[in-house]
Amino acid sequence: MDHVDCIVAGAGVVGLAIAREVAQHGMDILILEAENAIGTGISSRNSEVIHAGIHYPAGSLKARLCVAGREKLYRYCQERAVPHARCGKLIVATNAGQEPVLASILANASACGAGNLTPLTAAEARRLEPKLRCTAALLSPATGIIDRHALMLALLGDAEKHGATLSLNTRIVAGRIESGRIVLDTVDSTSGGFEIATARFINAAGLGATALAGSLDGLDRQFVPEIRYAKGNYFSVAGRAPFSRLVYPIPEPGGLGVHLTLDLDGVARFGPDVEWTDELDYRVDPARGERFYDEVRKYWPDLADRSLQPAYSGIRPKLSGPGEANADFVIQDAAVHGVESLVNLFGIESPGLTSSLAIADHVAQRLAPKTS
Repeated sequence: MDHVDCIVAGAGVVGLAIAREVAQHGMDILILEAENAIGTGISSRNSEVIHAGIHYPAGSLKARLCVAGREKLYRYCQERAVPHARCGKLIVATNAGQEPVLASILANASACGAGNLTPLTAAEARRLEPKLRCTAALLSPATGIIDRHALMLALLGDAEKHGATLSLNTRIVAGRIESGRIVLDTVDSTSGGFEIATARFINAAGLGATALAGSLDGLDRQFVPEIRYAKGNYFSVAGRAPFSRLVYPIPEPGGLGVHLTLDLDGVARFGPDVEWTDELDYRVDPARGERFYDEVRKYWPDLADRSLQPAYSGIRPKLSGPGEANADFVIQDAAVHGVESLVNLFGIESPGLTSSLAIADHVAQRLAPKTS
């Protein structure tokens, strides 16, 4: 049976960041990815936003890892020439009744260390974005956008430079915890399957993380949470939107509302909405765009009829359901489940991309040093 120092399950942005960090500590790393390319799931179906860390409960993992990860990510992008822009964003109240919510957002952002947010009057906001409609706003200069695929390629390159190996089309079907190691049963597209043992196992499988954890013989099922799928649909606009910053409305249950984001070419996207689902279906129903018009016109009244078209969708692995408070990231190590050098990552949704390098540090610190 083959044996490696560490296996990382999942080659999304978080798994790749962890592999890079752990490989830099001199460990022999194998990255197992079920799909035929890196980052085909959550990592390729988001808004490509570098979040400031504004909306998360102070002291939560999301707040702490987002703020730390944001600065690490900006530095990494500069060092590795990953395309990005610190464009800033506006959080807008579109009626007077929403303005007290802006005040609470400002207070929470301050408690989280999310950077300096500037309160703006409607006139001040329109001087920045003349086509914007609002009654008041907050300006977040620390928010940005990034080329997610370029980021993942850079992370993979760094991991491989330090000896990591990527195995695509390799699915973990079961595993067992025995004698200080974890033995995994896998299937792949060439050999049909193989068994491999590791001293350290990091479950960063995203949407598949709970199923993978549940397949590990020797892990108490009480430590495998229930996951819920929150689908987010995106629509793009024909032509260029007249904005240079991101525009976010007041958050809604399950998400941050139908916001306007820009890619690095200046093309505008709107979304995501929140559609609770039981299946991994990425098709976008064009009819959902009708609701988008009403939501977007609250802050961009000039949005033309029939100008929105379906773009793509993503699915968030949420640990909270409809009507429940948003759950925090869950990163379990031996202190929680009692299995040495097993780390499970559950509910790594937004701001997972922004937090990826800080999550990698957090995980690496929880891997007990041991002789393989």
